[in-house]
Amino acid sequence: MTDPIRVMIVDDHPVVRAGLRATLSGDPSLEVVGVASSGAEAVAAAGNTCPDVVLMDLNLGRGIDGAEATRQLAALRHPPRVLVLTAYESEADILRAIEAGATGYLLKDAEPAELVAAIHTAATGETVLAPSVATRLVSRVRAPQRALTRRETQILQKVAEGAANSTIAKDLFITEATVKSHLVQVFAKLGVDSRTAAAAEGRRRGLIR
Repeated sequence: MTDPIRVMIVDDHPVVRAGLRATLSGDPSLEVVGVASSGAEAVAAAGNTCPDVVLMDLNLGRGIDGAEATRQLAALRHPPRVLVLTAYESEADILRAIEAGATGYLLKDAEPAELVAAIHTAATGETVLAPSVATRLVSRVRAPQRALTRRETQILQKVAEGAANSTIAKDLFITEATVKSHLVQVFAKLGVDSRTAAAAEGRRRGLIR
């Protein structure tokens, strides 16, 4: 008989952790070996519980976020597969998670059967993506010249949050002139002519939260 897949759940909401644990515990092919409420806790616990797959939320409140936790897990001597399970599907979130080493990316509206199947797929090292996530990535590949760079996306996110150019420059350790230069490119790629329109278009396309 094949050993069950060892799963760790990482989410900062107790109700979500409990719900996921109840869902997965009902499947004999899976074994929940641990839960964590923060990225740092997940990295520390992984060394002791040795999960095969980590279900990782991206927004974990204080401390390191899910993407950084994924990066640290991937650097372990015996790294687990990381399957992102989150409510966020912006292009920036998707790219950060994948660049950090995530094997898959699912949204929290996934059906239980879909989640279980994704865990099995991730355990083998194969990539699994929610349909909407796959669509965003394919669109980016097909039109790379119009896609925002990671820096442009960072700046657009801060613009959407109401930050001034001087604040953005300070937060990202760049000059105001560089911020303005990036914004020119952002406006051109999004086909807009104002900060407000850029933020609205960025949200409409799912580029930012």
